[in-house]
Amino acid sequence: MPHTQIGVRPVPAVPAVNAELHRRAFGLPGVSARPTIISVPGARALWLDEGLELAHPEVIAAGREFTHIHPDGSLHLPLSIERAREAIAAGWAEPHPIARMLGVEGLVLVFTPRDFAELEVVWMLLLDSYCYVTGRSRPTATLS
Repeated sequence: MPHTQIGVRPVPAVPAVNAELHRRAFGLPGVSARPTIISVPGARALWLDEGLELAHPEVIAAGREFTHIHPDGSLHLPLSIERAREAIAAGWAEPHPIARMLGVEGLVLVFTPRDFAELEVVWMLLLDSYCYVTGRSRPTATLS
């Protein structure tokens, strides 16, 4: 620990991609940007507003921080076990080393998007996490 992506500098690979990730992530309904309470310095937490109902509060490690974006643009986020397995098999994520110990087998590290095409996949996974935690629905998409 900390669980980080190897081979990526602490700054985002492409600042414009990271800026767009932050713009989208912190624009989700009921989400605010806060400093993380569980990750490395500089990581930004996606904090769910108190009034937002949660379908899976058990997958949140602390407070209402359901995910966070590291300074390099990688993310830790909870997914359903099935979706986490798909993301791992497709090479977009790896399991968090203490996920099973925490009882959150779908907790993964999603790799830093290096371009806007990769951002679309990372964004899809972030939306999947948001919808899983909150119970909101969205169309299912496949990873490629």
